[in-house]
Amino acid sequence: MPQERVRRSRTRVWLPGRASYESVSPVRTLAEQAFSRAAGAPLVTGNRVRLLKDAAENYPAWLDAIASATRTVHFECYIIHEDDVGRQFAEALMEKAAQGVRVRLIYDWLGALGAASRKFWRWLQGAGVEVRCFNPPQLDSPFGWLSRDHRKVLIIDGRIGFVSGLCVGQDWVGYPEKGIEPWRDTGVEIRGPAVADLELAFAQSWAATGDPLPPETLPAREQIAPEGDVALRVIAGVPNSAGTYRLDQLIAAAARRTLWLTDAYFVGTTPYVQALRSAAMDGVDVRLLVPGASDVVLMRALSRAGYRPLLEAGVRIFEWNGPMIHAKTAVADGRWARVGSSNLNIASWIGNWELDVAIEDESFARRMEEMYLEDLRSATEIVLGARRRVEPLAPRRKKRRPRIGHGSTSRAAAGMVRIGNVVEAAITDHRALGPAEARIMLFAGLLLLGLTALGILWPMAFIIPLAVLMAWTGLALVYRAWELHSKSEAPSPSMQPRKN
Repeated sequence: MPQERVRRSRTRVWLPGRASYESVSPVRTLAEQAFSRAAGAPLVTGNRVRLLKDAAENYPAWLDAIASATRTVHFECYIIHEDDVGRQFAEALMEKAAQGVRVRLIYDWLGALGAASRKFWRWLQGAGVEVRCFNPPQLDSPFGWLSRDHRKVLIIDGRIGFVSGLCVGQDWVGYPEKGIEPWRDTGVEIRGPAVADLELAFAQSWAATGDPLPPETLPAREQIAPEGDVALRVIAGVPNSAGTYRLDQLIAAAARRTLWLTDAYFVGTTPYVQALRSAAMDGVDVRLLVPGASDVVLMRALSRAGYRPLLEAGVRIFEWNGPMIHAKTAVADGRWARVGSSNLNIASWIGNWELDVAIEDESFARRMEEMYLEDLRSATEIVLGARRRVEPLAPRRKKRRPRIGHGSTSRAAAGMVRIGNVVEAAITDHRALGPAEARIMLFAGLLLLGLTALGILWPMAFIIPLAVLMAWTGLALVYRAWELHSKSEAPSPSMQPRKN
């Protein structure tokens, strides 16, 4: 009897460093349990996953899927630009709404700021598209706007889903007339039971912006027929959940042979940097591919400030030679991969609403590795030079810089964390600082001196904004307290008198 119980509980899981997936004993299932608990997401089997590179593969697949919709189109995207590409998607959505398909769209307030006008959103609404704005500023929440919906997900009829790092805009297509190449980015197409988890993640965001979706409209996993043999997790990150952060830490600790990362806005926390260092010093081939030029001012300097401890431990770092690499991916040991919206910084890990898929499949991971090696052919390796300076291994080819965007509070917050770490290290002298951090220290020093001069010459310039912020925060707290008190005094449904 005990032997039969063990036989029934054997399963297939990814074991770091092993040659293949294999049927394992219950002891080995602890690995699968650890991944599930770290990510806060179960492993869902029976899926088919297609890797999509850049807008050239993602956008046509998205538009074809939208055109095939018969019941619902659910689209959640951090930024939709009001340009030729954005209007193409808008027209596709409006056409389906005119056919009676329920089209629901969520965009982020800060992401859309300066990217699309109110007229653009009214145009969509007038055609029958249900449009919601995520987390605009509110009087009762002075700092609530810091949390953003950074997800990029499209779901059609509860049968096909797309998860990626791509927003909608001309930057991802490029500007051929100006000689500017498309932004490099990665996405996936998913068919199978895991699409139910994508629908649930969208419903979570939809409920955060207004009335929730009717529960009966959301498919259950068992209602979706298997489409393949790929196992994956849908990691729907919300503020302070840190599921992707815990999983990234666990993968860094579990990798035995390779861990190859691509990130658009790398500002690693000290624990994560140490996890990468430990893996590299233990013989793991750890590589990090980041932009050589960024659409966010100072981001390249902030990322470079963290290179030295990684390079000293044996982590190989590469900078993209094109206008911008915007992908957020990872592949480990040729068996595990992650694709989605989360950057390797504290804002994505802790502060934002993010969506990623972690895929445990050798064939898919092999394609990810091949794509990674292909990307490295368009990148320059960064090394520690003779004087321990962070510098490129070879001369770069001249490249077009990306269009400077308005960025986001998430990247700004991640940048402030990096600046704070550098300033704190310079003041306390608890670690050696490298030349790459000199620019950050200079910026922080000049900023502090400028603020000091402003405070001496025009003290009211400090006092009045501070007083307004304190008053706003105080009123918001009083209002929230009154709301909670009112709810506590209201009778619960069970205490309501029954009608005869």
